[in-house]
Amino acid sequence: MGVAKAWRFSVIPAKLALLQHPSGSVLSHKHECCRCRSSVAQPRKPISWSLICGLMLFCLGMISLFTGHVASDLEWYSQRLMKRRSYFRLEGINKGPIDIWKSDYANYFYGCSKRSRNFPHAVSEQSSNGYLLIGASGGLNQQRTGISDAVVVARILNATLVVPELDHNSYWKDDSDFADIFDVNWFISYLEKDVTIVKRVPDKFMRSMEKPPYTMRVPRKSPPEYYLDQVLPILQRRSVLQLTKFDYRLANNIDDELQKLRCRTNYYALRFRKPIQELGQKLVTRMRAMAKRFIAVHLRFEPDMLAFSGCYFGGGEKERYELGEIRKRWETLTDVDADGERRRGRCPLTPHEVGLMLRALGFANDTYIYVASGEIYGGEETLRPLRGLFPNFYTKEMLAEEELKPFLPFSSRLAAIDYIVSDESDVFVTNNNGNMAKILAGRRRYMGHKRTIRPNAKRLGPLMMERDQIDWDTFARKVKAFQKGFMGEPDEMRPGRGEFHEYPYSCICERPLGDVVDNKSEDLRFEQGIQGLKE
Repeated sequence: MGVAKAWRFSVIPAKLALLQHPSGSVLSHKHECCRCRSSVAQPRKPISWSLICGLMLFCLGMISLFTGHVASDLEWYSQRLMKRRSYFRLEGINKGPIDIWKSDYANYFYGCSKRSRNFPHAVSEQSSNGYLLIGASGGLNQQRTGISDAVVVARILNATLVVPELDHNSYWKDDSDFADIFDVNWFISYLEKDVTIVKRVPDKFMRSMEKPPYTMRVPRKSPPEYYLDQVLPILQRRSVLQLTKFDYRLANNIDDELQKLRCRTNYYALRFRKPIQELGQKLVTRMRAMAKRFIAVHLRFEPDMLAFSGCYFGGGEKERYELGEIRKRWETLTDVDADGERRRGRCPLTPHEVGLMLRALGFANDTYIYVASGEIYGGEETLRPLRGLFPNFYTKEMLAEEELKPFLPFSSRLAAIDYIVSDESDVFVTNNNGNMAKILAGRRRYMGHKRTIRPNAKRLGPLMMERDQIDWDTFARKVKAFQKGFMGEPDEMRPGRGEFHEYPYSCICERPLGDVVDNKSEDLRFEQGIQGLKE
């Protein structure tokens, strides 16, 4: 194994250099040959031909020795090289005007997260290394990332996963359990080939334990090696292990088969309970009844978000005092220059500015928009300019006032309804790079690169501050220029870029050119087949 790794890191970069710069490499070798010949011509430093032959035979022997390693490692590398090429080949597609409603290049790719034949089946509960308890952290979408990663960690540890516990003490104060939001039986059965999952540790086993479950918190973005070296021994020794505050505790770059397990969990296994799913679909149907196409906008303009940013949004001393008081909840935050933060692109756009961006991109004022948000700071007064730009303005409260009442005490269930409508929209617009934005951006890429717009805050922030000094045509032209690369096009994907949940590159495959047609992803048909069998 050590020889293989050494060969990978010594030979592969050289091979890559040859692949990327063949002409340069040939010239380099020619120069070496010239130097050898010139040195041969010098009488003071004669070269022994027997030595040269010996070196050549030695090199041939080394090549023969490592042939197996070279073949396997080149295959390993070529898979990743081809995955990069599939995206790089589309570089430059954003140079001209683009369709604001959909990507012209989406059909070149499809979601692919099916388990390979070589991926071993999950170990049984009796044969596993112990029970893994997970405490997910944060709101709905932050918990979703933690649950997806928990499944992968259980797989790495050959552990039996206990259905994760949700956070009841966060800012959102929601006491919903896993089974109140997600279809727990579907979750267990869908992943049964990948990970053994149980609803609770058996009582008989718990009574036989001499000590309570061991509790620990792993560092953020820990690689699989950390879990094998630091966590597995404890699990094997104690049999029941609890990992707390479990959000973003697994590294971004892991084995492709494990990445695909992440995708299967996130996009298929985590299915909302029937009442949530049905109400979300009703809202989608009602939007479709009014318009053939609609935009979902996640404003993320809640007081906590604004206070945390340290930005100023024009509300005078009242705003400065109110947001300043909320900001005191985070003791580690320091005072910042509000204008400087905005010019550096670290502030969310106001609802009015989001509307201006959309109008500048070409969305007409008769476009239907669905606003997915919690409490908007400033309420109706803050939303009025956006309504003026887009009179066909709807929220879940407007579309389902009576039907929504049972969900009102539960922020995570309300967020789930917004998630469903946003996912089904023709265009999804996010106003920040928070958890919902990342999760939905990744899912929409996986499900066919559906148009997803994220404001280029670094360029739009300063532009919005200067908009009163320029005419509309100039403003619109600049917005279109600044937003290239932020419209959800396939070429924005890069292996290793950002959070995997936002850029699920290992789960998106290139479609053969002869098969570029309008159809659903391979895995969506796969899921529907499984659902038919289970029903």
